[in-house]
Amino acid sequence: MEISIKKVTTGKDLRKFIDFPYRLYKENKYWCPPMRMDERNTLSRKKNPAFDFCEAEYFLAYKDSKLVGRIAGIINHKANERWNEKLVRFGWIDFIDEPAVSEKLIATVTQWGKEKGMNGIHGPLGFSDMDNEGMLIKGFEEEATLASIYNYPYYVEHMERLGFKKAADWVQYEFEVPQEIPDKVERLSALVKEKYKLRLVEAKKAKDLLPYAGKMFVMLNQAFDELYGFTSLSQKQMDMYVKTYFGFIRPQYVSFVVDEHDDIVGFGVSMPSLTKALQKSNGRLFPFGFIYMLRAMKKNDTIDMYLNGVRPDYHGKGVNALYYNEMHKAYIRNHITRAVTNPQLEDNAKALTIWKNFNGRQHLTRRCWIMHFEE
Repeated sequence: MEISIKKVTTGKDLRKFIDFPYRLYKENKYWCPPMRMDERNTLSRKKNPAFDFCEAEYFLAYKDSKLVGRIAGIINHKANERWNEKLVRFGWIDFIDEPAVSEKLIATVTQWGKEKGMNGIHGPLGFSDMDNEGMLIKGFEEEATLASIYNYPYYVEHMERLGFKKAADWVQYEFEVPQEIPDKVERLSALVKEKYKLRLVEAKKAKDLLPYAGKMFVMLNQAFDELYGFTSLSQKQMDMYVKTYFGFIRPQYVSFVVDEHDDIVGFGVSMPSLTKALQKSNGRLFPFGFIYMLRAMKKNDTIDMYLNGVRPDYHGKGVNALYYNEMHKAYIRNHITRAVTNPQLEDNAKALTIWKNFNGRQHLTRRCWIMHFEE
């Protein structure tokens, strides 16, 4: 039976688009279900400010009237201008293990991209770097995190068969949390604070961090500017992320380093792992999902390290030791024994050097694939 493609045009279609992976990965113990509410907001043209500079279409694949795959096509005009490219992105890609399905999905986004004047396709990527990105190519029997994509091993075979090549890889680390702070880290932290006249923001409640949240995203734009495919966040995006995430973070697991002018020069953001809670709730907050989430936030032995960065003019000055040292103390106080990093580009040496001091392993790798269209 031929594979047919339907463009998402109604609210019902969008619900099917969002729900598909929850069925595809229903029995998989490594997949971390995304929060359904977040998925709806991200894909909404009315709620996602990235649509100020992006355009997108979503597609569903059917076989014998049964839904067998999905894909999003995205054109990020700001990114294309920044990197002097004409690339269409694919994201939110999921499919059964049948080559005809993945081929039809990619062909559909490719055709859409060509009609829009693009000359190549890459992904999985979202609207911005705050969206999950990269297809898993190593670590299929490792637990995923909320901030990362999980997929079956057969996805890789499909991409290679379709002619995609590596554009970039992201790696993740898992490590044991030492129950004592090394003396050399304490000494380095004290030295860096004194030498550059820096201080750590003290926060007892999440609202205490709000005056610095916007500054953090401004600095993030500076710190991430040279990373693969990065698009600077607009003011609307920054406002949305502050509103979405800074209401429920645990301030003890967040560390902001500021200079004499109260500007952020480095930051680390982490949270107790929500993977188990989301698996129990299947990505829903109600009726009981929020209870699982609250329990995970209060009692957990695993931490997910979401974001960290240093302002470019402070690179190589030990600022990362300051915020990691502060968060490390909180991990010890709260009996955290395991930490998992966020995906980081494998060639981002500055970010990766910190892990050499810990007993850990590089256990997950994700890939951004690319293919240029034939003339």
